[in-house]
Amino acid sequence: MLPLTLIAAGCATVPTKTAGTLTTYNHLGEQKGMLSKSRNYVDAGALASVKTVRIVPTTFAQSALSRVKTQADRALVANALDREVCVALSDKFQVVAPHEPADLTVRTVVTDVVPTDKTAAGVSTAVTLGSGAALPVSIPRLPLGLGGLAVEAEAIDRSGTQRAAMVWARGANSIMDNPRVSEVGDAYGLATKFGGEFSRMLVTGKEPEGLDISLPSGQRVKSWFGGEPKYAACEAFGRAPGLTGLVAGKVGAPPEWTDKTPEAPRD
Repeated sequence: MLPLTLIAAGCATVPTKTAGTLTTYNHLGEQKGMLSKSRNYVDAGALASVKTVRIVPTTFAQSALSRVKTQADRALVANALDREVCVALSDKFQVVAPHEPADLTVRTVVTDVVPTDKTAAGVSTAVTLGSGAALPVSIPRLPLGLGGLAVEAEAIDRSGTQRAAMVWARGANSIMDNPRVSEVGDAYGLATKFGGEFSRMLVTGKEPEGLDISLPSGQRVKSWFGGEPKYAACEAFGRAPGLTGLVAGKVGAPPEWTDKTPEAPRD
């Protein structure tokens, strides 16, 4: 618990936020988590018989639209989230195109974005890289201008019944999240974290608990390196930037430099 407490001390505070887009909020449990805060619901019995899943592209709640200045930045965050969900769900389910019928429909709405301070991110990058070159251990990111993300998502069956739901929020922290010189630099990275947690709940039928230390599947590793996804439906969200993106993130480059996601129309 001590390492988690130290990490949490350098986090941006982002409360969970609802936007009224879920079928129901009545099934959600109490808020849990230290880094990621979430209220969850999952019907493991109903999910056990699911074979096919379709993913409705992520949208932004009206209250979140004004927090991100450009459509291009919104598309970056949404595509990163949807791509992670699509690839992760491919471990268990067949993912079909959004217009095709499926046993389960996943839909996600970004309810809030805390913009990253680009100036603070640039200074943090310079300090971290400079200290890494001069000292045995580099100085962590400065706990200034950290961004954050809040999301709500659900999975409904063919009858429209909610089978899983999550209301989630997380702020960037100075130890685990590299600064990127972009107003959505932190939201972009956190979108992937949300996608992983929500997908894990659907795949396992259990609420996420702490850090996931399980080894990734072969198809996920391939996708992370920019390879062809298991199902063609995932191509709609672009391919991960792979090692190029990893290096760019380490030096604080904006995510759009390496993530050339297709910019589909979004609300």
